[in-house]
Amino acid sequence: MWNSVLTWMPMTLRTALAAVPSHIAAKAEEIRVREGRPLEVGFSGGFAFVEGSGRITDDPRLGLHPTRDDCLKLLDMATNHSLYTMEEQLKRGYITVAGGHRIGLAGRAVLERGAVRGLKEIGGFNIRIAREARGCAERLLPCLWDGRRNMLASTLIVSPPQRGKTTILRDLARTVAQTRKVGIVDERSEIAACVDGRPSFDVGPRTDVLDACPKAEGIMMMIRAMSPEVIFVDEIGREEDTAAVIEALHAGIAVVATAHGLDLDDVRRRPTLASLFRSGAFGRIVTLRASGPPGSVGSVTNGDGALIEPIPAASIGSRR
Repeated sequence: MWNSVLTWMPMTLRTALAAVPSHIAAKAEEIRVREGRPLEVGFSGGFAFVEGSGRITDDPRLGLHPTRDDCLKLLDMATNHSLYTMEEQLKRGYITVAGGHRIGLAGRAVLERGAVRGLKEIGGFNIRIAREARGCAERLLPCLWDGRRNMLASTLIVSPPQRGKTTILRDLARTVAQTRKVGIVDERSEIAACVDGRPSFDVGPRTDVLDACPKAEGIMMMIRAMSPEVIFVDEIGREEDTAAVIEALHAGIAVVATAHGLDLDDVRRRPTLASLFRSGAFGRIVTLRASGPPGSVGSVTNGDGALIEPIPAASIGSRR
């Protein structure tokens, strides 16, 4: 995945990053490009700056300092030379590129009637590196199975950012789709990483994907058009997301979703999600640990909060 990121980097940055030691590249989670400030690589447990030669350093003065031209070229290449086609994503502060990598953007907000219409003078990029980890959810799956319905229980996966929620969600979809009809609503194009409508990641043989579609609308479209048995969706949190999840459950469809939060109590306190907990929408709630290898399961409970006998998932570093 490291090399796929480099293909749309301007030459100055590509040369430096291509020379980064392989053990750093293998565990890198993000690349930070900031105009006039040192090029940075983030990985589990730390970060480092990258010199022009590719050498890793703790001294920010020695890091390669991207220029305005580097940033302009990076934006041009990441948007495939067409900012206009990325207008909706720019409004939300990110771009998703082939391979499922998401590029967060920082710059000057353009406002229209008090709402953000887009960004300009972009000089900060956070490139989050997407990775597939086949089999990482295999040992978790038995904890999520509803034996009475012979179906995956509706499940909420909770963790802070960059702890492996989306990677586990993707692998659960792949596994369940061996025997069930699966629908993925992929608003940020991170779960399936579709290119020209075709998933870049293995999401299973019986999976249909709605790419770049808002979650609430996508869930309703899946219900009406594709008759899935399970719907997978990432990072719910708005009131309309909650209403759509409840509608899917009333239609007899299981929903597997993720949400940002330090722990279960943190998520329960969010007003937009409170109704889901009050209604008992989720039969299983998985929390991932805030420390340790990404994808490490802290607990699995049922909807009432009772602990289910743990069958810990392999960490995302344990790939098949």
